[in-house]
Amino acid sequence: MNSKNCIKKVHAIQVYTRRHVLGIKAFVETEGGAKGQAECSAGVSIGSHEVHFEYDGGTRWGGKGCTKAVNSINTVINDTLRGMDVTNQYELDRAMLQIGGDGKNAVGGNAIAAVSAACLKAGAAALEIPLYRYIGGERACMLPVPGAPAYSGGERWGGGVHPTGNKPTTAFQCYDFGSFAEASYAGWEVYRIWEEEMFKRDIPETDAFFFKIQKGKFKDSDEGIFELMADCIRKAGYENKVGIQIDFAADTYYDRETKLYRGLLYEKPRDRDELMDYYIKIIRTYPFVSVEDPFYEDDYESHALLTSKVDIQVVGDDLYTTMRERVQKGVLLGATNAMLLKVNQVGSITEALEAARFAHESGLAVMPCESRGEDQDIADYCVGIGAESVREMAVLNKAANRFLEIEEELGGRAQFWGKKGLKGKKFQ
Repeated sequence: MNSKNCIKKVHAIQVYTRRHVLGIKAFVETEGGAKGQAECSAGVSIGSHEVHFEYDGGTRWGGKGCTKAVNSINTVINDTLRGMDVTNQYELDRAMLQIGGDGKNAVGGNAIAAVSAACLKAGAAALEIPLYRYIGGERACMLPVPGAPAYSGGERWGGGVHPTGNKPTTAFQCYDFGSFAEASYAGWEVYRIWEEEMFKRDIPETDAFFFKIQKGKFKDSDEGIFELMADCIRKAGYENKVGIQIDFAADTYYDRETKLYRGLLYEKPRDRDELMDYYIKIIRTYPFVSVEDPFYEDDYESHALLTSKVDIQVVGDDLYTTMRERVQKGVLLGATNAMLLKVNQVGSITEALEAARFAHESGLAVMPCESRGEDQDIADYCVGIGAESVREMAVLNKAANRFLEIEEELGGRAQFWGKKGLKGKKFQ
């Protein structure tokens, strides 16, 4: 083992995030001076099967402070990893997962996730190679189909059973292009037209560049919004090249007592069959290319039925929570044809990459999402694992810029997934 690659110190601080929740920022340094830092924070739609996060409780920070998890990093995790080879990601993650017999409960999945990602980046720095190549080797040259943000928020139809205030989220997925740069430009053009339409209607923009549509702006249902999105695509000249991607986050709208979905795209509550018929209708009417979490988080059967009835990509997020065992169940039942990947959703980099590998081997596409503090690193993750598409990230953020940098750096080796990056008969 190269002594320069031995971990010298692991430490962390509590940080603010753009989602107004507290997060963890972890730092890893080797004896040779290589450094890595990474953040972990909670998302908006959080599946009940996600890894346990360690919070402080009490009244300070609304009970969601992370100082306990930070202290665990600065003490027990630092003591556990100090002296280990930073380039041996599997052993580092295994050591953390074994702390106290069950590391995720002992120190918190958020603590492990932040340190695991920081170790990954320090490992790349130690070998002086880009993060995407550290993850995927020389084969890492595929860039994913990205999207440009459109609108978010569901309060206009009642807000659901467990309202998050920011779901569903919808984007313009830019798929039929020859390069990431071309797809990014298309996203910029469509977003510019969409932005003008939103300003005309006095609809506010969020800090993530989604527009927050309130009650009264569109009548009866979200279909008026879908029609406007389709019109913006046509105006930009990208019909059949840009489509609609949506994260329904249906679990936040599902009442387990009445078995009804309340406030999802429509004011009237719907049962499973009514919602199924409605999904099929809008998918056939509007240019949808990818739908995520259309039913509640444990309803594999309904996901499978919808997947069998439509010709587009169906993605599992809360359904899978980036956990191999849940993806495996989904594969056996034919629940979806794609998996959402959230690196901080499962706990460690090793587990996240294993879930992605298993999904690919099973014929599922992988769609990473930057919602848990990954920031521009999501671009390197995507290229490293060969992800076919990515949630948003076409424009307006650091990750979009990082994708452009990677494409430029790869030069003639760079390839864009394009139309074949989306699952479903529509794209074959």
